[in-house]
Amino acid sequence: QVPLVESGGGLVQAGGSLRLSCAASGRTFSGYHMGWFRQAPGKEREFVASISWNGGSTYYADSVKGRFTISRDNAKNTVYLQMNNLKPEDTAVYYCAAGGDMYGGRWSQYPYRGQGTQVTVSS
Repeated sequence: QVPLVESGGGLVQAGGSLRLSCAASGRTFSGYHMGWFRQAPGKEREFVASISWNGGSTYYADSVKGRFTISRDNAKNTVYLQMNNLKPEDTAVYYCAAGGDMYGGRWSQYPYRGQGTQVTVSS
C-alpha cells in the first residue's frame, strides 16, 4: 500500500470551517483521480468529493455541494478538502483515496487509501 496521510481534522462548532489535507509520499499521484470519503458511526462509508488528475474536473455528493471544495496541488502531491458551513451530520472519519473512477463514487474502486482523520461538528 502506498501511504496517503490525512490531516486537518478536529472539533469545530456548527457553521465553522476546516480544511483537510491528504499528502502522498513515496510516489506521485499526479496522474490519478483523487477522492474523499467519510464514515459516520454506525453508517456505511460514503463518497464526498473527487477531483480529476489535473484538477480540471470536480464532483460532489449532493449533501456537501456548495459547502465543500476539493482541490489539489500536484507539485506538493497533496489534495485538499475545504469544508465550510459544517453541520453536525458532517461528523465522521474522513478518508482520502487515489486511483479510482472519478464519477463512480465507490470506495472499493480506489486502490490507494489513507487511514482517516476525525471530524467532529458540535451543535
